[in-house]
Amino acid sequence: MGVHLDGSRCVGVSQLEVIEGPSGRRRRTKVERARIAAESMMPGVTVADVARKHGTTRWQIYDWRKQLRKGNLVVPENVSALPIFAELVVDDSSAGTPSAVVGSDLEIVVGDIVIRAGAGADEEQLARVIRAARAAAS
Repeated sequence: MGVHLDGSRCVGVSQLEVIEGPSGRRRRTKVERARIAAESMMPGVTVADVARKHGTTRWQIYDWRKQLRKGNLVVPENVSALPIFAELVVDDSSAGTPSAVVGSDLEIVVGDIVIRAGAGADEEQLARVIRAARAAAS
């Protein structure tokens, strides 16, 4: 916003003209921010590509992802209803060797992060841990 003052310094302002134009910043709704953050968390998608696609910065998307994890943003139902699949890789190389962790029934690898859970693991807590691991790996 530009301001033009017309008048002498001693007397005061006789005319004030306010010129409005594009400020260079785009205001997004909470739904838009949540949708963009969720899009950046999809498998095979990079934050840089999503930022470029939506005309924002990577750091803004990282902030929205943080807000999404904290619950300050909520993913719209049409996005949250989409099926999300984790890649399952079966490694037969350790078939003959005993497991390093006794009592672990499930092992999930997300990037460099290994999640081990027993048979009694709570599904909701396991889902939160997997989401956190995926967010940390990207």
